[in-house]
Formats: sequence, structure tokens, C-alpha cells
Amino acid sequence: MSDPWQKKFREVYDRGVAAWHAGRKSPATMFGADDVAYLATLGCTAQELFDFVDDSLRYGEPDFATTLEVSAIRRDYFLNVLHGQPAPREIAMDALPAKRAEADGIPWLPRIIAKARAKLRGEMPADLMYGCGGDRHFMQEINMTLPQFLTLVRDLGENDRAIIDAVKKSSGRA
Repeated sequence: MSDPWQKKFREVYDRGVAAWHAGRKSPATMFGADDVAYLATLGCTAQELFDFVDDSLRYGEPDFATTLEVSAIRRDYFLNVLHGQPAPREIAMDALPAKRAEADGIPWLPRIIAKARAKLRGEMPADLMYGCGGDRHFMQEINMTLPQFLTLVRDLGENDRAIIDAVKKSSGRA
């Protein structure tokens, strides 16, 4: 963690872990106003970091390194593509492809593509997590990590065909 933002992010994450162990298990109680303001400068919400901390402590994943990598990708997109401007809207949960939706016979793929795009753009509703248990299971199935997939979607943009082909190749389905 050579960048100052990463060090401070780790401090906020660690405060979240301590709060969780102290029984403060909601985004509103886990992080103070200064932490919430800091996270906003990265394009991250208290809800997003809460979800990572909570899943890590409940299920053992994602680990901090994964949380940091995903946050770094989002931060870079937020600062360099969105010029530090928050999203004007959140996506609606019912606008997402169904969990059973398939692309080239691969279930979950349409949904995770939409979630990755929403994560990059900062359009995630509070009830949705990029990196939830279903996403993590999917990543194991396709031999990718959450950061690798987020990078793939960032780099390929709206080119669904290229994303699908890359996933098929990674998973040995090409």
C-alpha cells in the first residue's frame, strides 16, 4: 500500500472491522461522518464498504486485498472517467437481468456484467453488492477474480460479445 489513499482506506476498513466486532453491524453505525466523507472522495459509499467488511467477517471472503483492488478500480474510474462526479441515479433492482439469465449458456453472466457496469459508474443500489456470494461463486466457476472481471468490463465497455468471449476463454468454454 504505497499510495496514501490506500493506507487511509485500510484504516477506515479496520475501523469497520472493529465496529462490526463491537456489534455495530450497519453502514450507519459502522462508519463515522469523516469516514463516509473520505469514502465519497474515492467513489465509495459506506454501504459498499460495509458489504465487503460484513461478508468478509461472516463468510471469510472477500479478503481485504480483493476489497482494495475492487475499490482501486472503482476509484480510478470515478476520478478519471467520471471526473469525481457521483452518479446522478442508481439502477433499479428490477432493471438487472435475472439471476438465471444466461449468455451463451453461462448463467449469471448477464447479471454480473450489469452489476460490474453499475459498480464502475457508481449506480449500485444499497440492496446490491458487486462481490456478493453469488458473484464470488460465479468468479470461481469462470476462473477469474472480482477485480479481474471488473477490469475486463471496464476495458471492454459496452462490448458484451467481447466480455462473453473472454469469460468463455477463461472458463475453458471457448
